[in-house]
Parts: sequence; C-alpha cells; structure tokens
Amino acid sequence: MKNFKERIEEVTRGGWIRAGIWSALYVIFVFWVAWGDWKSLGWLALLPLIIDAFTTKYINYSWWKKYKDTKPALYTIFSWIDAIVFALVAVYFINLYIFQNYQIPSSSLEKTLRVGDFLYVSKMAYGARVPQTPLSMPLVQHTMPNWLGGGKSYFDNPHWEYKRLKGWTSPKKGDIVVFNFPTGDTVCTNMQNPDYYTLCYYYGEEVVKNRKDVFGEIVVRPVDRRENYVKRCVGEPGDSLKIVDNVIWTKANEDWTAEPEKEGKQLNYLIETDGHILSGKYLEKIGISVADRIQLDATVWHFPLTQAMKAELEKNPHILTVALEPETQGGAVYPLGHNDWTRDNYGPIYIPKKGDKLLITEENYWIYKRIANAYEFKPMKIGEEYEFEMDYYWMMGDNRHNSADSRYWGFVPEDHIVGRPVFIWLSVDKDKHSIRWNRLGRGAKR
Repeated sequence: MKNFKERIEEVTRGGWIRAGIWSALYVIFVFWVAWGDWKSLGWLALLPLIIDAFTTKYINYSWWKKYKDTKPALYTIFSWIDAIVFALVAVYFINLYIFQNYQIPSSSLEKTLRVGDFLYVSKMAYGARVPQTPLSMPLVQHTMPNWLGGGKSYFDNPHWEYKRLKGWTSPKKGDIVVFNFPTGDTVCTNMQNPDYYTLCYYYGEEVVKNRKDVFGEIVVRPVDRRENYVKRCVGEPGDSLKIVDNVIWTKANEDWTAEPEKEGKQLNYLIETDGHILSGKYLEKIGISVADRIQLDATVWHFPLTQAMKAELEKNPHILTVALEPETQGGAVYPLGHNDWTRDNYGPIYIPKKGDKLLITEENYWIYKRIANAYEFKPMKIGEEYEFEMDYYWMMGDNRHNSADSRYWGFVPEDHIVGRPVFIWLSVDKDKHSIRWNRLGRGAKR
C-alpha cells in the first residue's frame, strides 16, 4: 500500500487544479449556508474527502473497475450504478440552483399558460435559494412514488435557514412566478384542495383532525417541500391593492392605477340558449376545453371566457344571454371570516415590504396575523407597531374565477419564491391527446 508521500508525488498538476477549484467552491457554499448560523460550519469536515478524491485517493471510488476483465457482469452493474448516482447528483444541483421543469396542472392561467404546458423555470432569475431540507430525493417534491414505498422524500434534519443568492431581478407586476404554496405548510393527505385552513374554516378544526377517513392524515411540510404553484404577480411589496368589478387596481405612491386588460384574462359566465345544443366542434372552435364545458340544464351552460370568446358567443343567434357569474359563488376570501369582501370586489389591502413598520389595529390584525405566526414566527399585538422581515407579493391567476390564489390564502413571502418560467419546451393537448406544436419554444414570462 502506498504511503502518503508516494501518493502526493503521483498527483498531477490537473489533479491539484481540480481539487483547488472544487474545494474553493465547497468552502464558499458552506460559508454562505452557515452565515449567521455558524453551527453549519461543521460541513467543512467533508473538505478532506473532496481533496482526496482528486489527489491522494485514499478512498478508491473506482474499486469496481478492476473487475472489467475478470467479472464483466459485476463491472457492468457498478458502471450503471456509478452513472445513475452521478446523474442524480447532477440533476439535484441543477434543479436547486439553475433550472427546474414544471408542468401546468390546472387552468388558473388559461389562456396564457395552458394545462399540459411543460415549462423551463429559471432559478437564477430571482436568485436560487439555499435548500432548507438538503437531504432529499432528486426529482421528487415531498412524497416518494408508491412504487418506492411512498412516505416523505426528504429528511427534516439538517434544516438550513432561508438564504438566497442575488438574482437578476425580483418579481415584478405582470411576471408569471413559480412559488411554494404558502398555506401548504399543513396538509390533509386525502383532501389537499381546498387547503387545510379553508377546510378548518368550513368544517371546524376538530372535525378535520378527527375524521381521518375523510380528510386523511395531517402532515406538516417545510417551505421548500410545499407544492409548487404558478400565478401572475399583480402586487409588489409596498403596493396597496384592490379589486373593483374584477379589475385590479394598485397604488405604489399616491394614485390608483388599473391593471392593463390582458388578452388571456377569463371570467366565468352563464350562457342561456334557446334550447339549441352547442356542439363540441363549435365549442372547440371558440376555444372552450372539454373540462370547461359545463351544462347546468337543458338551456344553461357555464363557461370561462375571455372578452374575445364572449363576443364570439354573443354573435350566435341561438344564445339568448351571456351573464357574468354572481360573485357570491366565489366563496369566502382571505382573511377567512374577517371581512365582507368577495373575489370580484376585494380590499383595499396593503402588501408589506421588508423593513416596513405598521401599526396593528383591530381592523388589520387578521390580515397580517398569518405573516407573524406562520412566516416570521414572532409576536404581533394590536396597538403596537410590527416590523416586517421579508418582502411579500400578491399572486393571482388570469382565469380569475377558476384560480385559488392570494384572494383565498393571502400573501406570498419572498422565501417561497421558486423561480420564473422562461419558455414552454413541451405542450400536450389532453383533449386531443396530441402535442401543441405551435406552443413549443414560446416564451412564458408574460
């Protein structure tokens, strides 16, 4: 067996260079993670392993290669294992810090992003986060597939504090943003939509906790293991926001400004016909998906429509009326049980920014209580000033009446921001079971 001196003498210049580069990157990463929480500096204990891998090689990671000629089957098996492990590690770091693939699961952003769109989501645009639960299975958000036994896909410890690399920008009004679901901290495994807090509001907390046959087990998830949502940012930190007759108004300084009317914005309408059947081919031409074709009775239909789709329907001589769905059908909005707002007429509400000091009153206590209790973990009292420690955002879907968004669960904290969709790399039309070739490569920023 070679001694230390012999091993050092055999190290090539390239080996030293690679060891230096990887060691420097690792030290920088550990100090970034540990800043303000110096216990995490213990991860530097792994530095000798990195140096050894490129230089002295006391740990022989390639021991299986000696069986290439004598035991080819064993050599082949370990070759595959080596390749798979390398690929998983590479994917893990790419997903954490560079980009992540994301599939649009719901119609909340129709017609901007469609069900079946697969997105390239940039983690660098808003700055990649340090993983708060670093020990996890790559490509799995929070639960292992059933064929791997189910259960959590991550370890609760170690748990790192929230930190973010500096990005190119921060979420702006109009940006489509991927973020972790804010009220996804507590989840009923059998009924995840609506969220746990909404279920407690309608059914009562004791019922939700005790009726496991209906709601399932209740699990708690850290920020980076909550479901990924995608919505449009309509309010930035420091803005005031209100919704008047489905139009969003924001105020950053003195004057209220209405959002520009978007081509893809949809609202729900009740369509009354003279009894004529609206054929699937006709509805497809209008742009109404199969999932959105709801017939309430012989003459009344229910569709989400853009203004262009509404105008097209109104040209049909068999359609008698096209009426906006009553706002009362939207249900209770945030903060649940503490306002008389609706999804169509909401606010005004102030969106906090980092460093803001706000006097907490009986009127605004319930609006900001969740920020103190669930996101910043510090006391908030009526009659005292509260200083916010993070920036917050207001997110909504373009399909306004079919979107579970900030109107129902409130603010999105900056530490929940995942990234910004850049382009669509695949789009599958589930109605036709085919690829939407005209959407491939399309930008997804706006």
